Amino acid sequence: MTTANETKISTRAWQRMLSGRRLDLLDPSPDDIEIEDIAHGLARVARWNGQTVGEHAFSVAQHTLIVEDIAFALNPDWEPRWRLAALLHDAPEYVVGDLISPFKNAIGLDYKSLELRLLAAIHRRFGVPEMLPSDVQQQIKSADRIAAYFEATRLAGFAADEATTYFGDPDALPPPLAAALSALEPLPAKAAQLNFLTRFRELIERF
Repeated sequence: MTTANETKISTRAWQRMLSGRRLDLLDPSPDDIEIEDIAHGLARVARWNGQTVGEHAFSVAQHTLIVEDIAFALNPDWEPRWRLAALLHDAPEYVVGDLISPFKNAIGLDYKSLELRLLAAIHRRFGVPEMLPSDVQQQIKSADRIAAYFEATRLAGFAADEATTYFGDPDALPPPLAAALSALEPLPAKAAQLNFLTRFRELIERF
């Protein structure tokens, strides 16, 4: 006979991490979240469903670094926790993967709710407010769209006018950053993982 406790355990969606943590995806606890697991996972999740040029997949870890670069360049007075929020904006994808936007829309609100619960737990784990100020959230979304423009045109085969239609015109970037993004190339997973961890530690130490 199956006990009530056994039934409860069997219906949970557990993910075992390399750190040894077991994360309940439906009811995530900050205590089960480790930055090393996030870095490892994001460095191995491909953006654009892997449909990018280059020897290596373009990882979510590298994308988040770019978004943080852009957000800080456009908001140089930001305190470290908002920069950390930008770095972690796609952190739930270390366990749920990176679905392209049309597929997310087809799945509906349940998928978005799962992402938001995971992101809230990640924020609590690292001292970022669960609900970001609206202006900070908007600036992160804007940086995300600018990053997507350069990724689309440099790596994913989009023409400039097509990328502008989907992501807008990436104006107002400092010229050195715009030049670097125009020469964007995918990093190996290990390099993306290390860079992500390095940036995280630089930011968290400033809290």
